[in-house]
Amino acid sequence: MARAWRCAGLRWAAGGPVLSWAGGRRSALARGKRVAFAVAEGGVRTCVGARGHACPVRAGVPGRSTGARCEECARLDRAHSVAADTAADDPRPYRVYLAWFGPGLVKVGITADERGTARLLEQGAVCFSWLGRGPLMAARRTEELLRAALGVPDRVPYARKRAVRAVRAALPASEAERAAEIAGLHARAVALGGWPETLTPEPFRPVDHAGVFGIEGERRGPAAVAEVAELVAGGAVGGELVAAAGPDLHLATERGVVVLDTRLMTGWELVSAGGEPCAVPLRELGRAAAGVQDGLF
Repeated sequence: MARAWRCAGLRWAAGGPVLSWAGGRRSALARGKRVAFAVAEGGVRTCVGARGHACPVRAGVPGRSTGARCEECARLDRAHSVAADTAADDPRPYRVYLAWFGPGLVKVGITADERGTARLLEQGAVCFSWLGRGPLMAARRTEELLRAALGVPDRVPYARKRAVRAVRAALPASEAERAAEIAGLHARAVALGGWPETLTPEPFRPVDHAGVFGIEGERRGPAAVAEVAELVAGGAVGGELVAAAGPDLHLATERGVVVLDTRLMTGWELVSAGGEPCAVPLRELGRAAAGVQDGLF
């Protein structure tokens, strides 16, 4: 009987994306590598727990949930979350950034200085620039200042990010074009009054991830045609990795390029697979991006 593994999520390292597994195993993901796995027959997706602790009741969670946590564990996970404003006493320095995900898709955000660019890679930011550095609450006030004064959101719906990256051709060809929107916003932000005194402004230095993700130039490959809607017991996914951005893997399958959100893998018992076809519910990307509930095929 094939050994089953529990996926602990996708992480971005210096060499690219890495799948982590319960027990400490890691699988580096290089473009051109075949990614193939199956969900154990009769398997049930269970809650991954919170803050390093297993779910006490091993609650079942929906296949389409990207959080893979039951309601109680989700609440505990956010109990000390910077994003939820419940960790205001965090003494670490933070950075404010402007991130660009595609034409018209710009956001302001903050991340712990020690994390470097990891947060931007995890979100799938095609390009970004730092805006300032300082204590947590100063970074948070600057984020709020940009939202109020310039109308810059602090969130971009993930479906919109995915749709732009999947089409590929929707992205400008050059790094300068991709950085143009955040260049203008950076200049306007620096010119604003009311910055916290403890936040040190940083110059505009755009960082481009299109090459890292594999969605730039001749290497970007064909557009994705569908996304995995959910994993199911007995289902299989297999394809050649042609691009990766944020939590998404773009796999060349017999149905065309399919996007797999690796957050859907957590909570399942997974086994290795060989040449099985992609046999899980899929959703057409074009219609899903437009907000239309599509049938599965």
